Formats: sequence, C-alpha cells, structure tokens
Amino acid sequence: MKKWLLALILLVFAVALAACGADEEGATDEATASEDQEENQASKDNATESDETTEDENAAYPMTISPTISSSEGRDGTAYEFADVEFEEMPENIVVFDYGFLDTLDALGVEGIVGVANGNTLPSHLEDYASDEYTNIGSLKEPLLEDIAALEPDVIFISGRQSAFYDQLKEITPNVVFVGTQQDDYWNTFLESVDIAAKMFNKEAEAEEYLSKFDSALEEIESLAGNYETSLVTMYNEGSLSGFASNSRFGYIYDEYGFKPVTDDIESSSHGSNFGFEAILEFDPEVLFVIDRTAAINGESNIDADMENDIIKQTTAYENERIIYLDGALWYLSGGGLQSELAKIEEITTELSE
Repeated sequence: MKKWLLALILLVFAVALAACGADEEGATDEATASEDQEENQASKDNATESDETTEDENAAYPMTISPTISSSEGRDGTAYEFADVEFEEMPENIVVFDYGFLDTLDALGVEGIVGVANGNTLPSHLEDYASDEYTNIGSLKEPLLEDIAALEPDVIFISGRQSAFYDQLKEITPNVVFVGTQQDDYWNTFLESVDIAAKMFNKEAEAEEYLSKFDSALEEIESLAGNYETSLVTMYNEGSLSGFASNSRFGYIYDEYGFKPVTDDIESSSHGSNFGFEAILEFDPEVLFVIDRTAAINGESNIDADMENDIIKQTTAYENERIIYLDGALWYLSGGGLQSELAKIEEITTELSE
C-alpha cells in the first residue's frame, strides 16, 4: 500500500514538472517571437528613417546650378563658356579639382568625395585627401581623364586651371560645374561657391554658421589695417616679384581687409605685373605682403635669401619688421574655401599682432 502511494506521488510530481516546462517553453517562445517582432519593426523603422533622410536630402531637387563665372579667357586668348547644370538628385560620387571648393566641402562635412587632384601640393589642412582613400585625378592643369571616367562621377567641380578640359570632362559626365573665383570680383564669387556647396548638399545651416566666423575676423583685421597708411601685395616666384593692385586676384587684401594700396598703377593679371626690388623701394610701403608661389608649386623655396637683399633692407617694411611672408599653398592654390579664407585673415592678423 505504501509503495502504491509513493508511486502515485511521484507520478503527480512528474506531471507537474512537465506542465511547468511546457509553460516555460511557451513563455520563451512568446518572448522570442516578441523580440523578433521588435527587431523586424526596428529594421523597418531604420529603413523608413533612411528613406526619409534620402527624401529630405533630395527635397530641393531637381536643382539648377549656375557656374560662379559664365565665361573666362585663357592665357592664350581662348574663350571658355560654362553652362548651367540640371541635377535630378543629390550627387553621391564627387570629383573635385578646385582646392578652394574641396576646402568648403570639407568644412561643411560633405561626404562622397572620390577623386581629388593630388598632383600638386595640398595645403596642410587638406593633406588627408592625399591618402589612398581618394583617387588621384591628376594635377590642376593635367587631368587624368581615364581615371576620372573610371570613377563614374555624378559631378565634377572645376575652376580656371581646368577650363581647357571643360568639354572633355563633360564627355565623362554632363554635370561639370565651374566653381572658381573671378579675379576682379573675388569675394563675391567665393561666397557664390559656398552657396553652391550649401544648396547642393543640404548644408545651408552649416554654411551660415561657418560664415558667421568671418564677421569678427574681418572686424579685427580691418582694425589692424587702419594702423598703416600704405601696403603692397606681391608674389615671389623663383627670385622675381610681381605686384597686385585692388582689381587683382589678391585685391581683397585691400578691398575686404581694409589695407590701403601704395599704388593702383599696377597692370591687372592673374600673376600680377613684373615688380622689381627697386620699385618696392621706390613705393616704400609700410606693409609688404609676399605670397610664396615657389613653395606652393615646388614644396620648397629660397624666398628669405632672395627677399632680404640690400635693396629691400632699405624699405620701411623691412625696418619695422612688416614684411609678411604668406603661406604659398594657402594663398596661391587653395583660396576660395571657407577654411582657407578664414585662415588667410588669421595669418595676417597673427603676424601684425606680434
């Protein structure tokens, strides 16, 4: 009798354990199913967010982009015309020749750059674009057309140095946009190029925030410029000098920064007019700006030895330690960018504040 009762108790206990196991398994299955549903929903939500982001980015499209300059003339007298470009959606594969525009895209955090002209000396703040992550598309004056075509770019941004290749680049993609600055309207065309980048890549808020930095920077440099009656902008190139007036490519030092030119009687050209050391002594500016083109092109320069000769040592600028040597790559190659234009102001401000 006791054995029968013990067997009955064990049987009841076994049934109870089986029931508990079934309940736990069911709960686990329900939990797993719930987790799967949550994961699926999260995946759908992420996909929806991604679609919405794409839709937001393309909300302004189709978009017509006008070049900063509609036409230009090469050194050989050839005229080049640049057309408006119609974009159906935001470009994803971006090729950039102009260092100033590359600078602006970098400042705004634009992604999708696949090709950069690494055949020249990149300014220090853009050296990351010399890495293997970006295809070398040639130099500023000699594009590698086949390599560019292999990238299948959605857009190619160019400036004056690539004008002669405009039609060939348009055979790769019709979306070739001229974003360079204009010699006699430098500051406004710089701002137009920033506007192009901001609108095309939905970075208008970022551009506005960055441009606000220029207000105090320009105010400070204008205050410093007021301490001097005369100044002269020159460019050093392999032992020789050229001078620039207010209507030249570096005229914004006078027009925007507030420095007074020692003379306006200088021929306007992209490389300035020939300007001997004797002419500098004759005009005798209080501040002499020297842009080192040689260093920008060759990576090294003999500017100190050439500039500090017996003639220059007689000038007021030399005597008062107001010969300002300006970064060649920054001023000669990468001008027209948000970072470079602010860096130019800061470079002069720092030199004159010492």
